[in-house]
Amino acid sequence: MAWAPLLLAVLAHTSGSLVQAALTQSEPKSVNPGDTVQITCSGGGSYYGWFQQKTPGSAPVTVIYGNTNRPSGIPSRFSASTSGSINTLTITGVQAEDEAVYYCGAGTGQWCFSGVKLGQPKVSPTVHVFPPSEEELSSQNRATLVCLLSDFYPSPVTVTWKVDGSTHSSGVETSASQRQSNNQYMASSYLTLSASDWKSANSVVCQVTHDGKSIEKTLNKSECS
Repeated sequence: MAWAPLLLAVLAHTSGSLVQAALTQSEPKSVNPGDTVQITCSGGGSYYGWFQQKTPGSAPVTVIYGNTNRPSGIPSRFSASTSGSINTLTITGVQAEDEAVYYCGAGTGQWCFSGVKLGQPKVSPTVHVFPPSEEELSSQNRATLVCLLSDFYPSPVTVTWKVDGSTHSSGVETSASQRQSNNQYMASSYLTLSASDWKSANSVVCQVTHDGKSIEKTLNKSECS
């Protein structure tokens, strides 16, 4: 079974004057949830810290300071050790919520980074298409069809609507993928037609593209009568 990556990156930082020695870090790795991953940072002298940034632009959270100290509230699966000028961050039993950018900070004034990937099985979405309500048709003279996607991984997905075989791009709104409690994803897409267009249509297709594969769910007008 293939494993899909969740991105973990690693950076390094130092505070102080310009130094000649440069920080270096370990190469990217791929691990699965539950595995143990080690990330190394070297060349920064005798003082290191590690920081976690879960979303771009957010403030990094300190996970290790003073080489080996873990702040209150940081899970015990995070630990660090130092050997000479090399500091190693260890995540024992990696969890999906550990997906983040990790910064290595050294006491000489530099940043550097590398990538570490966490993975879980790729899963194609379950797709359901729902017809418009009779109330909407009669009171608002329009028809909104709903395509629900659930239980898929990884998160990137695109949705294309087709009416009687022709791609329909107007009146389409697709949500961003949202993480479910099982760490898979869900999304929804809406196609709004005029009541007359809906009444004249024979079939509507919600076509989902995920991980290079296409999944089609067809709603036949005859099934809605």
